[in-house]
Amino acid sequence: MKIILATFNARYTHTSLGLRYLYANLKEFQDKAEILEFVINTSVADAVESILTKKPDIIGLGAYIWNANEISETINLLKQISPQTIIILGGPEASYLPHRVDFSGADYIIQGEGDIAFYELCKSLHVKTPPQERFIKAQIVDLSQITLPYAFYTDHDVAHRYIYVEASRGCPYSCEFCLSSLDKKVRNIEIERFLQELETLWLRGVRSFKFIDRTFNQGIERANKLMDFFLKKEPPYFVHFEVIPDNFPKSLRQRIKQFPPASLQLEVGIQTLHVKTSQEIYRKLNLEKIKENLAFLENETKAHLHVDLIVGLPGESIEQFEKNLDLLYTMSKCEIQIGILKKLSGTTLNRHDEIHGMIYSNKPPYDILQNNLISFTMMQKMKRFARFWDMVYNSGNFKQSVVFLFSDGKVYEGFFAFSQWIYQQTESTWQISLDRLAYLLYRYLDEVLHVNKELVKETLINDIMRVEGRKLPKFLRYENVEKESQNSKIMFNKRQLKHCAQENDTIQPD
Repeated sequence: MKIILATFNARYTHTSLGLRYLYANLKEFQDKAEILEFVINTSVADAVESILTKKPDIIGLGAYIWNANEISETINLLKQISPQTIIILGGPEASYLPHRVDFSGADYIIQGEGDIAFYELCKSLHVKTPPQERFIKAQIVDLSQITLPYAFYTDHDVAHRYIYVEASRGCPYSCEFCLSSLDKKVRNIEIERFLQELETLWLRGVRSFKFIDRTFNQGIERANKLMDFFLKKEPPYFVHFEVIPDNFPKSLRQRIKQFPPASLQLEVGIQTLHVKTSQEIYRKLNLEKIKENLAFLENETKAHLHVDLIVGLPGESIEQFEKNLDLLYTMSKCEIQIGILKKLSGTTLNRHDEIHGMIYSNKPPYDILQNNLISFTMMQKMKRFARFWDMVYNSGNFKQSVVFLFSDGKVYEGFFAFSQWIYQQTESTWQISLDRLAYLLYRYLDEVLHVNKELVKETLINDIMRVEGRKLPKFLRYENVEKESQNSKIMFNKRQLKHCAQENDTIQPD
């Protein structure tokens, strides 16, 4: 019985931890199974061709918010060409109803954690006793009883892709927009067992670890042990943790302070700084603790911070979002990820729909279109704001130059005006080259804000040329002016390095 496990990743550098869990726990079927990973810009027909070349009896597909349309097309095409092949669908996008993408062609849909349920379904199909129900509700997995998947990252994965790991599952909080809140009990993988897996990956050459745990610092003793593992290693390396913003006791602080620049990234879930909004969505908010901890992380550590705000939360106006962004900027000068609210099946956000006039797109990623406080037109502007913010502010390419946009401290107001202007020039938020983006920023600072031309040029030159090997855009080139490259050690994650670097530092490109 030939089994193919497949999905579409958002990028080539990503890997599917979920498929590797399924593969790791296939027991007697493992030697007849194979993982095939594609990216969302892969032609669906090409992906189907690759799958069917293997002549599978069973195809397991992983559906997520970023690949739901591709998975739907894949199922439909597979059933047209090879109707006898059994398709088993799983993943977050398949696990919760209603399905807003057509998955009707799938023979079976596993709802919940499929680590064991997928094997059991394959076994029942193998012995010709298929289940009567199309939807299979998987039981919560005992993490001590399953095989961990890390041996099934290939040497190619190790050399070219991110390695995702998890030390726990579940989240103790109840944030309404998040599927993780549905599993309120945090289940840990036995720490010594997990550390041994990390050691094996390290010995294979892995130096970039992305933890997908929702609340890494919820259990401090475990968090300390995990940090100790990396602190004993020789840099360079890169570790990403998702943390809650109000739990940084002394023991954890001492460890965070020891990480060298660009080696530690902390994704700090903020979402809103408005107490009433946080209460609306059942999100814990301790504003004073957040201020205190962000100040510590910003001023006393070299950790790269990635903090989040969401546009469109129930009852939160644009004026309140403006206050949130302006305040958050005073707390952290690292990346501020501006997201647009999405309503995922399985969450309880729909209870706000009538009260707040919440209307969402029916297509992935199901982002909000409008509500009683934010019109459709304004929401469109905010989506462009978020995109340009990521390109200009979060990229680190314009670390010093971007400050001219809001030198008066009015971050939202200044950047909103710029996002409106730049969209008028481009009529697009995609496929804008770095050179063109730099020129547009220069023009806006010169023509609209009337900042001194020579000061803007010099600041842009310093920003752009901090990445070693870059060429200046034509409009910034002076006669007989050259920027000498400096030698630097090989390091990971140049985006983080651009945020950490001093004005005159250079950064080696990937």
